[in-house]
Amino acid sequence: MKIALFATCVCDAMFPQAPQATVHLLERLGHEVVFPETQACCGQMHVNTGYFKEALPLVENHVKTFLPVLDGEWDAIVVPSGSCTGSIRHQQKLVADEFGKSELGNLAQAIAGKTYELSELIVDVLGLEDVGAYFPHRVTYHPTCHSMRIAKVGDKPYRLLRAVEGIDFVELPEEKSCCGFGGTFAMKNQATSTAMLADKMSNIQSTKAEILVAGDYSCMMHIGGGLSRIRAGIRAMHLAEVLAGTKDEPWIPTEDTTKLGV
Repeated sequence: MKIALFATCVCDAMFPQAPQATVHLLERLGHEVVFPETQACCGQMHVNTGYFKEALPLVENHVKTFLPVLDGEWDAIVVPSGSCTGSIRHQQKLVADEFGKSELGNLAQAIAGKTYELSELIVDVLGLEDVGAYFPHRVTYHPTCHSMRIAKVGDKPYRLLRAVEGIDFVELPEEKSCCGFGGTFAMKNQATSTAMLADKMSNIQSTKAEILVAGDYSCMMHIGGGLSRIRAGIRAMHLAEVLAGTKDEPWIPTEDTTKLGV
């Protein structure tokens, strides 16, 4: 398959290891990955805070950038984020329709139909659960709110993790509870966010895991920052990073991100 990567602005600016690992994994599985260089923010941050007018040009850019998927130039679009996948599916058409741009909205919805969160692409499109990964560490998984409730990825990340050779996978207590990030929620409701984060970190620590895995680096930034401040000794990693390497070919992120256009 020929797959276009939407890296997301958070990963592009701060956590390029997630899209890097996504590219490495998909290429290792025999697929071609392309990076459309005109991509930018999907508009989620703006929509979530009520800035529909400011989100409109971002939606227009996203549609223009990923339009080739509708012409068959690419087979699918992959996103290493349940949050951004959810926004593309449910918010972009909403924004276009708000301003009477029905053609834009229809194109956005059609592109959304070809857009997959990473675990969805692997399990539902590529038909795989065991990707040949090797990761000999004790791991727990936090299912982020948007991946569960908006993108609805279900148990796909769990199925992929359990198939990894060498992994010691531990269920996270109260896994479906929010970590307290929620974008601007963490800034506007700092005390509540901090209390929610404390509960989440306590549950993570109870697993004795070395690695916390999730599918959204926005939430992992929040949780990972908290774990770092209390010196928990637990590292946050994206699902793609866990799946990327094999026993014979461990995956190591590189500082050379020119392949991703970042």
